[in-house]
Amino acid sequence: MTANVVERPVASSGRTTGFRAVVRRILQDRWAVTSAVVIVVFLVVAVAAPLISAVTGQDPYGYDIDALNSFGAPKGFGGGISGEHWFGVEPLTGRDLFAIVTYGARTSLGIGLAATFLSIVIGVLVGVTTGFFGGWYDRVLSRVVDVIFGFLSLVFMIALTAIVPTSFPKPVLVVLVIGFFGWPSVARVVRGQTLSLVSRNYVVASTAMGAGRWHVIRTQLLPNLAATITVYATISIPSMIGAEAALSFLAVGVTPPTPSRGRSIGDAVGWVQTDPMYLVFSGAALFLITLAFNVLGDALRDALDPRGARR
Repeated sequence: MTANVVERPVASSGRTTGFRAVVRRILQDRWAVTSAVVIVVFLVVAVAAPLISAVTGQDPYGYDIDALNSFGAPKGFGGGISGEHWFGVEPLTGRDLFAIVTYGARTSLGIGLAATFLSIVIGVLVGVTTGFFGGWYDRVLSRVVDVIFGFLSLVFMIALTAIVPTSFPKPVLVVLVIGFFGWPSVARVVRGQTLSLVSRNYVVASTAMGAGRWHVIRTQLLPNLAATITVYATISIPSMIGAEAALSFLAVGVTPPTPSRGRSIGDAVGWVQTDPMYLVFSGAALFLITLAFNVLGDALRDALDPRGARR
């Protein structure tokens, strides 16, 4: 899914007007506004996790053995839901699930946003240069993209995260691995958009007048690729969050006891027949944030599409 690019460079005032029109169209979409609110709430929760933990008096690393029965299962209804433990407690450890879900927002959003930023930066750089320079450079990097697409990315991620020394920070490794496998799709989309832009009159005129290649890329191509990049970045974040959750679910993501929704879901699977409530809150949080980014990405695509604006 990509947004249509504009036909010519837009003056500063035109960009401001266009930005206001995009904001106005998004504000008219109730689903987009709701999704934006959900994302903001999750971001606030992620940033304020230590404060929330201090207010509730619960620590995601604190064990409460008294909340467990002799089998290691939480006492009481709904996996130990009570006034002290709002979402219940984790089986075997007694850790507070509300604190784990709250701090898990930091892990999911932090890794998802960082991996998206890495993939977008690499993908845009490769895509715009291959589309503009062409020649042997384009052919070589296009083959590199094809090779990376041919990898079984999840298997490679599992193998790589398993063999890297434990001294290497796992969150950083997960960001690097997920971001590395995310940039080829960005590069392919940006390259296609760049190829459609290089034949525009203003790009041809700038080149004919002696403008440097990087000047053309910076002043002519990137501003007209901004809509495509923005939309693609927004819809890429859920897949990055999902990739982190998948790795943590398979026990090769961030290391325990770091809160992670993927690992919480993986741990809950073994207890789901005893009490399915262990799965509900971590699964719902992961579902809501990925859905919100997807809906907002679709709304941005529609708002930035000139044909959609005319309709």
